[in-house]
Amino acid sequence: MSGNLDRLTEKQYSTMAASKEGKSKLWKDCLMAFLIGGLICLIAQGIKDFLLSGFFAENVYAFDEEGAAAITTLIMVFLGAFLTAINVYDNIGRIAGAGSIVPITGFANSIVSPAMEFRSEGHILGVGAQMFIVAGPVLVYGTSAAVLVGLIYFLLH
Repeated sequence: MSGNLDRLTEKQYSTMAASKEGKSKLWKDCLMAFLIGGLICLIAQGIKDFLLSGFFAENVYAFDEEGAAAITTLIMVFLGAFLTAINVYDNIGRIAGAGSIVPITGFANSIVSPAMEFRSEGHILGVGAQMFIVAGPVLVYGTSAAVLVGLIYFLLH
């Protein structure tokens, strides 16, 4: 087979490759990412609005804007981790693409997925060592960029 490929001209190869390509699903993928990512954000906004509504003020605790945002973040991270643990978030990700990765639930998924995959290797060398395999670079470069931007801001002001 490789002998036949060596004799193909560039035009023949391009024609053959084009015939094997599927139709682009770019518009559908973008729409699904927008809709499902928006739905995730809508759920988070609903949780935050509920916390700020005063429902808990009479019974437990009155949340201010900052407190409600922190609790909403915790709930969304928990939901992302929980849905990953019960193998639902990956199905959402197949449909939503980046719409499921960009919200904070995607960050929870990127921590829990490797932890689940390597749990058979033990808690230390499996879960502990591998759980940041995806999210680790994001944390390192995100923190580094924040320090650099903060330093530049400090020097310029």
